[in-house]
Amino acid sequence: MKKLLFVTDLYYEAKGSRVYCEEDIYLTSQLRKDFQIVICHPEDMENFEADCDLILYRNVGPVARFKEKYQAFRNRIVSNELKTYNSFTGKGDMNGKQYIIDLTNASFPVIPTIDTLDDLHKLPNVETFIMKPKDGADSVGFEFVAKNQLNAKVDSNKSMLIQPFVDFEYEVSFYFIDKVFQYALYAPNKDKRWELKAYIPTEEDLEFAQRFVDWIGGLNEWMRVVQKKEIFY
Repeated sequence: MKKLLFVTDLYYEAKGSRVYCEEDIYLTSQLRKDFQIVICHPEDMENFEADCDLILYRNVGPVARFKEKYQAFRNRIVSNELKTYNSFTGKGDMNGKQYIIDLTNASFPVIPTIDTLDDLHKLPNVETFIMKPKDGADSVGFEFVAKNQLNAKVDSNKSMLIQPFVDFEYEVSFYFIDKVFQYALYAPNKDKRWELKAYIPTEEDLEFAQRFVDWIGGLNEWMRVVQKKEIFY
């Protein structure tokens, strides 16, 4: 039986009511039917990597909390030819949120995003913006910023994303495994973000999502493709 290294932070507390460890408890209960399971914190991976056949990288929160160890892990994937799921070879969240800027520059239908005030002309003229770190997750470091405060908030090393504030009615998440669509979920009540329900996508929806999946590249690489219904823009 193959041995699986299941990397997660069971104690990570996300904002809102979502409890990540509940997902991992269920998932490992299913995986152990076919694998020997070793569960470890992302900062302890190196102690177990050589003894496992595959590394499954799960809910670890913002890598900014252990940036050096995360980068060392990325380096070992190449140098030690580690087998991982996801593959870490694509353009998506595994490499931070720079991809949102790349998609903006490639004229994809995303919330226009920049990291320097030199590109402010690429954003709509709104009074409120959102700023969040490129290496963040789960709204850590998320901040509403008034237009007249941008100069004081934006740093010179381009570590923050800048987006116009857009009030949405709901968002739809499309989930793919190995580039094959599996299902879609949405939260119809915007005040209860994690009370998710099944969403039945149209052909147009799937064409929208597939465009991002094709762009991302990388075997098994993950990026949650999100379509958002706007109240105003």
